[in-house]
Amino acid sequence: MGQMVTFACNGDHGQGYLATPLAGSGPGIIVIQEWWGLVPHIESVCDRFAAEGYTALAPDLFHGITAREPDEAAKLMMGLAMDRAGVEIAGAAGYLAGRDDVTGAGIGVVGFCMGGSLALWAATLSADVRATVGFYPGVPWEKMSPTWQHYRGKAALIHADDGDGGTAAAGIQQAKSAIEAAGGDVVLYDYPDTHHAFFNDDRPEVYAKDAAQLAWQRTLEFFGTRLQR
Repeated sequence: MGQMVTFACNGDHGQGYLATPLAGSGPGIIVIQEWWGLVPHIESVCDRFAAEGYTALAPDLFHGITAREPDEAAKLMMGLAMDRAGVEIAGAAGYLAGRDDVTGAGIGVVGFCMGGSLALWAATLSADVRATVGFYPGVPWEKMSPTWQHYRGKAALIHADDGDGGTAAAGIQQAKSAIEAAGGDVVLYDYPDTHHAFFNDDRPEVYAKDAAQLAWQRTLEFFGTRLQR
């Protein structure tokens, strides 16, 4: 079980759910929410990372508000101030990088759906972020205007569901081309016969156990390689 913490971000502050490993220290991971907000599923993902030896922080980008229905979630996502979200994500990275119990060669970021796009964006916002993982990223890049050149020497991993068109989807291909052009590395994985949000085990209508387990193992292997000194 983790706890809520407050962290500094560009003269202001943000809040998030922090889970720490039993070993007492480990590499830092930022976990970015879906459009539902900072719900128990996202907290459980932080707990799972902590069980694997990571210090995991999920910033609360909706500031205490969560949604239960898609219409509510869509309104929250549309109302998200991207500049503010970027400041809070960068602040979360700085907070983890500054903790004595965070080790490794930089901070990792993973996100889902809306958070998948924000996770990939994170490497363009903070020099502390070295590796990113986006699960079925779905927000148009124009909303964030990423400075892709900042991906030089960094790496990204993208998990794509079949229902959204897989890794051939235009947004994913755009990110791949931009990151590689900047000198970064990109790995893409397709998950046949899956739907959007296949990793979310709180949504049985879309959850795909085998694909979710495979994506989790690939994510752990990726961070294990990229965040170790």
